[in-house]
Formats: sequence, C-alpha cells, structure tokens
Amino acid sequence: MKTKSILLLVVFISLFSCKCDKKTANTEEKPVKNYVAIGKEYAISTKKLLGKNLKQSIAKEGTVGALAFCNQNANPLTHQMEVKYNATIKRVSDKNRNPNNKANATELKHIETFKKQLKNGEEIKPIIEKGKGEVHFYAPIKTNGLCLQCHGKLTAEVQSKIKELYPDDLAIGYEVNQVRGIWSVTFKE
Repeated sequence: MKTKSILLLVVFISLFSCKCDKKTANTEEKPVKNYVAIGKEYAISTKKLLGKNLKQSIAKEGTVGALAFCNQNANPLTHQMEVKYNATIKRVSDKNRNPNNKANATELKHIETFKKQLKNGEEIKPIIEKGKGEVHFYAPIKTNGLCLQCHGKLTAEVQSKIKELYPDDLAIGYEVNQVRGIWSVTFKE
C-alpha cells in the first residue's frame, strides 16, 4: 500500500511538472522593453553631442559666437541623432528661443508637471505615453551654469546678439536648476 502511494505521488508530480513545462514553453512572452531607458539614451546622447559642440564653440568664439553656432547647428545636430536612432528628438519649451522649439499642448502639460514636481521637491521621473505603435518619452531639461550664459542674466552684447538671431526670444531670465523645457522623444514601440 505504501509503495502504491509513493508511486501515485511520483506519477502525479511528473504529470503536474510536465503540464507546467508545456505551459511555459507555449506561452513564451516577448521581452519587455524598457522605454524609459531607451528614451533616456536618446535624450542624453543628443544632449552630450550638443553640449560638446557648444562648449567647443564657447571656447573658440565666446558666448556671442556660440549663439551663432547654436542658431545654425543645434537643429542639424539634433537631426543627426534622429537619423541615428530612427526617432523624433526635440528640445521644446514654454519659453522658446527658436520658434521650431515651441512646445505643443501635450508638451506644455508635461513641462508644468515637471516644474511643479521640482518646486515641491518631488522626485522627477520621465513620462512615457504609448499609442499607435509609438512611444512618447518626456524628460525635463534643467538649467545649469552653462545654460545661463545665454538663458540667464545677460550682458548687453549677448542680449543684442540674441535679438538679432531670435527676434521673438522668450528664453531668458532663468536661474540654476529650473525647468528650461523638456526632451520630447518619439520612437517605435
């Protein structure tokens, strides 16, 4: 009787484990993509490219010369990264300098969210929205000392060059650690 019970138990365990293995084998899931990591990679890589070129321009031509460099090269450099990643990569703001960098309604909403989180001392996390086979990634662009050379309290010479290059500029008067705008990155799901 004891042998029959043990044999029955072994058969039951074998059948149960086979069914589990078959179920696992038949329901393999696609690997889950980390959309935040992808969006961050695209934004940070673009930021590094722009920052490196901006710093080189400032070192060679000063802040005024760098304004002309940004005017001519910021969007083409960003486009270079769009091609590399097969994505749409934008730097947008509620107080834009370049009219091409004006935030749309969705982006404005996210800028306000990030500003509120920063003001309240909350942890700021990127926002992910999915739809129609695309992923939309939004993350804040916060000001630092480098930004303030062209977006903070400005010299008369810098102000004059900004007015020449960007007559409708809204992007001045910032201080360190403020939300200047956001990265708005769109890529395929």
